[in-house]
Amino acid sequence: MIADRRVEDLLRELAPQVLGTLVRRHGHFDECEDAVQEALLDAAVQWPEEGVPGNPRGWLITVAVRRMTDRQRSEAARRRREINDALMTPPADLVEAAPGEDRASGEDDTLTLLYLCCHPALSPPSQLALTLRAVGGLTTAEIARAFLVPESTMAQRISRAKQSIKKAGAEFRPPPEPERAERLRVVLHVLYLIFNEGYTSTSGPDLHRAELTAEAVRLTRAVRALLPEDGEVAGLLALMLLTDARRPARTRPDGSLVPLAEQDRTLWRRDLIGEGIALITETLARAPLGPYQLQAAVAAVHAEAATAEDTDWRQILALYDLLASFSPNPMVTLNHAVAAAMVHGPRTGLDLLEPLDADDRVAGHHRLHAVRAHLLEMAGDPAAARAQYLEAARRTASEPERRYLESQAARLPVT
Repeated sequence: MIADRRVEDLLRELAPQVLGTLVRRHGHFDECEDAVQEALLDAAVQWPEEGVPGNPRGWLITVAVRRMTDRQRSEAARRRREINDALMTPPADLVEAAPGEDRASGEDDTLTLLYLCCHPALSPPSQLALTLRAVGGLTTAEIARAFLVPESTMAQRISRAKQSIKKAGAEFRPPPEPERAERLRVVLHVLYLIFNEGYTSTSGPDLHRAELTAEAVRLTRAVRALLPEDGEVAGLLALMLLTDARRPARTRPDGSLVPLAEQDRTLWRRDLIGEGIALITETLARAPLGPYQLQAAVAAVHAEAATAEDTDWRQILALYDLLASFSPNPMVTLNHAVAAAMVHGPRTGLDLLEPLDADDRVAGHHRLHAVRAHLLEMAGDPAAARAQYLEAARRTASEPERRYLESQAARLPVT
């Protein structure tokens, strides 16, 4: 029997190629995507038992086309209308799917599919869900489990997303050149959000959802292979690698959170750190600067410090100064405040936080209260820090974060 993991990895790699082939030939993204999902499920059941076929991509295309044909025939019978046999018979080259054919252009459809799944007509949650299903090859059940929602809810979200794409008249082609940079920015943001949700889950009992971080890294590697000269794609991949390298040290055996300053750095994955540092070093030397590169540079400074005390906070502060000018947003300000506090003292950091109280994007977020608590504790105001830790704990839906914040509050006096 073939290892299920090998089959799973192969199916994830083939999913966008098969879907791209069907959509380019048949149109109807929603019907093609459903058919590909059925083919992937068939393969996941059969291949571990029977072996991977000699032409796995052709096998998936053939099965997916047959699924589409069966569905069309069923619909035709239901409506009691005659269907032209020619419309119902898939082209011979798709049925046979010999190695190397039906790809005359030799193009990889992964990026085109990402552009389509991240279409501006979709909401961010829909972009995430559709990307994981159509490009990542995850089933609706897997995506629902990852985001801790009922499968029926996720199925409705994905269905609405496909209908929105259809109504928007989106075509299976790269966006026009004037729109491409902005659409790529959205694609990278969606991949960034998938990674972040996997690295620090926003809700539920676990801090990590490793399947999401792995999928985000895999897809970003795929985009990097297609756009090797793009500095921000490289920066995002480096950021993911350098961040994910810390995952083995982020939790104790009981699942409780370990903050960066207390982590056992011998547990950090040196292979990912080495790859990430090499990637961001090479990218910064040749590509125009961008937000993901700057965040990766910050992660690299942390990774290079043998201990928390060795961290070069002045360099990190300088990088956040630049990042604030490139991409001003509340989360950047939170991290900027921490870096400023480490260099200039906690009151400087607290001053930077004050404007965020009036910013609706972050005013109710637990991280604002958690950062303020940390800086208040540094400033020698334990009672105020305790109140902020408790408020942060009240506002988070992540159980490991809540337990950590409550433990921080418990160390400090009530008054």
